[in-house]
Amino acid sequence: MAAQASVPRADESKPPFDVFLEGVKQEALARGLREDTVARAFDGLQPIEIVLERDRSQAEFTLTLDRYVDSRVSPKVVRTARRQAQTHAALLRRVGSHYGVDPRIVVAIWGLESNFGRFSGVRPTVAVLATLAWDRRRPAFFRGELLSALSLLDRGDVEPERLRGSWAGAIGQAQFMPSSYLEYAVDFDGDGRRDIWRSVPDVFASIANYLKEHGWTTGERWGREVAVTPRAAQRVLAGVPNRTGSCAALREMRGPLRLADWRALGVTQPNGRALPRAALDASLVTAGPRAYLVYRNFDALLEYNCAQAYALSVGVLADGLPAR
Repeated sequence: MAAQASVPRADESKPPFDVFLEGVKQEALARGLREDTVARAFDGLQPIEIVLERDRSQAEFTLTLDRYVDSRVSPKVVRTARRQAQTHAALLRRVGSHYGVDPRIVVAIWGLESNFGRFSGVRPTVAVLATLAWDRRRPAFFRGELLSALSLLDRGDVEPERLRGSWAGAIGQAQFMPSSYLEYAVDFDGDGRRDIWRSVPDVFASIANYLKEHGWTTGERWGREVAVTPRAAQRVLAGVPNRTGSCAALREMRGPLRLADWRALGVTQPNGRALPRAALDASLVTAGPRAYLVYRNFDALLEYNCAQAYALSVGVLADGLPAR
């Protein structure tokens, strides 16, 4: 059995939980939220210790890239994704046409985020976000998400008893953080509600809209698996710097370079054939024995979840679906 992450000892730099909540309440009221909304959301609220354990042991960062991808993109998952893509083919074509996003990517994200709509989390979102905001690891980020969750409740976008999701505060079948819901969720079925909990059209369109607004380029693929010989790997290590950026996953990549430059370094397709001659910039991601050249659409996937393991899993799963 893997070692369990321990809950940190009480941090004397943190205020008592009730004092922290009072500060959030005052900030929420200053933003114009109704007092009864905040009072109902905070009634009996207590921090959830297991949430802190999960925050410190995320699978995206504790498993190797190749092991994570293999575990998430199993043959069973691929078969289910193909069935779901067939079931929702007409809707996916409409969404893909409207937003310019590959429908296969939409299905892959939906599948990995909520097991194709079967499970989107059971933890009370306000309590989860309050716990993480009270913690000292990323308090500013989660405090903002907590205030966004309170805004959802205040606007009546979701009933309080249904505002449940992941241990990290993500909600609905799209697993949006509350701030992302406020900005990117879409009412695609036209019923007047942006329902990422029960409406498959809204879920698909919200995922596609998020990617479009984060730079998804119509008609381009996310990346491709490549072969890097030991000699080519030495050349890359010596001559290609890591990328920069606020997302740690970006800083773990080499490049970007033009495909012609990767060819010159000795990077090939897995079958040994030369890389395409398209004028595209690509970055190199290594995943154990495997390697991938990824394009700018991969960056859009990282905006959804800043973890190479996640973005690779989405891409690999999408490539296992038939193009339509």
